[in-house]
Amino acid sequence: MKTNLEKMDLTMYYEKLDNGLDVYIVPFDKVNSVYVTFSTKFGSIHDEFIPYDRSSMTKFPLGIAHFLEHKLFEQKNGVDPFTFYSERGSDANANTSNFKTTYLFSGTNFFDENLNYLLDYVQEPYFTDENVEKEKGIIEQEIRMYEDSPYYKLYDRILYNTFKNHPIKYPIAGTISSIKKITKKDLYTCYYTFYHPSNMFLVITGNVDVKDALSIIRSNQENKVFKPYKEIKLKEYDEPDSVCTKIGSCEMAIEVPKVSIGYKIRNNTKLSINKFKAYIGMFFDIKFGSVSLFNETIKKDNLATLDMDITLVNTDKHVLVILSNDTNNSKELINRIESELEDRTILETDFNRKKKVKKSSVIYKSDSIYAINNKIMANIINEGSVITDEHTYIDLLNYEEMVNTINNIDLNNKTIYNINKKKD
Repeated sequence: MKTNLEKMDLTMYYEKLDNGLDVYIVPFDKVNSVYVTFSTKFGSIHDEFIPYDRSSMTKFPLGIAHFLEHKLFEQKNGVDPFTFYSERGSDANANTSNFKTTYLFSGTNFFDENLNYLLDYVQEPYFTDENVEKEKGIIEQEIRMYEDSPYYKLYDRILYNTFKNHPIKYPIAGTISSIKKITKKDLYTCYYTFYHPSNMFLVITGNVDVKDALSIIRSNQENKVFKPYKEIKLKEYDEPDSVCTKIGSCEMAIEVPKVSIGYKIRNNTKLSINKFKAYIGMFFDIKFGSVSLFNETIKKDNLATLDMDITLVNTDKHVLVILSNDTNNSKELINRIESELEDRTILETDFNRKKKVKKSSVIYKSDSIYAINNKIMANIINEGSVITDEHTYIDLLNYEEMVNTINNIDLNNKTIYNINKKKD
């Protein structure tokens, strides 16, 4: 199927293979390189589900999706995928998020070899008791490294203190105690549940011949046998509107103290969670973004030296907005934020300006094989399909609808976390 990506001067080709794998290809004529991502809809929040070989809900250790990502880089023949790609002048990596796991490569040469190898190593798991135990030490070091980062600590603690039941509250890598519980059997169970082609998608952007790429993929997949696909049943969570913990703090070896405030906002509207999140994001950007009067004022008053950091996280029912900054007077900064939010007035000129910024970013994306690839992946995970006309999607954002949405949100469910300078 061939579809134009409107306002981008790009064409997307889509095919669903017989084994269920979704393939998206966007050729770029003006670049020399290619970027390929191979993803499964298996992230850190998917720790309780009915496995492919069972009939009852089963809970797995936190961090197992991330652990599985690590282990797929260990191959039976001893060839390290990083070495394989570097020998061909290509880059390789992988990442796990709350909602998916992605394996990727980019480069200018050896496309056929690189693509076949990506499909092969991801689809040929090799776990042993020995290599699983070895990985636990590696991931433990990674977890400890994250815990030494004050910015990671702020984000991690706000999530943990916000949510009561939803597993998004836990670190993507899990905890040191949880990863020690992971077994070879656990990894194979999760792999065969989530790594079926019907639960995966491949995105190719760059200088590539569509027919050749599809031929390579079809040939590769036709030579493999997969277990019958079983629809995945995930645990549903009853998440309350209230936060788990209202305030928390710690001390770290930092020069300037840091503070975050998180607002847990329930979607009580008939809007999709993604449209609701768009309105919430625009509102907080207008209030606290880099060009806001608030941002200028807190710097002028020496309350902060950085722009206010705004992060949005969503589940199926809530949007969490996290505001963070470095400050020597966190109490006053929080008071200023709270005072600013008492006035929910949104000027239509500001709303339209934010819409124009969103449209400009669509045009900006069209020059980057990485941005387009990431856009497609995000659309699949967040929207369930690729948005081929983002301008129309943005045009559907309505000023009156946003005003009504913002005026009816509850901003009373909040949590604050301080990182103070460690005393000598």
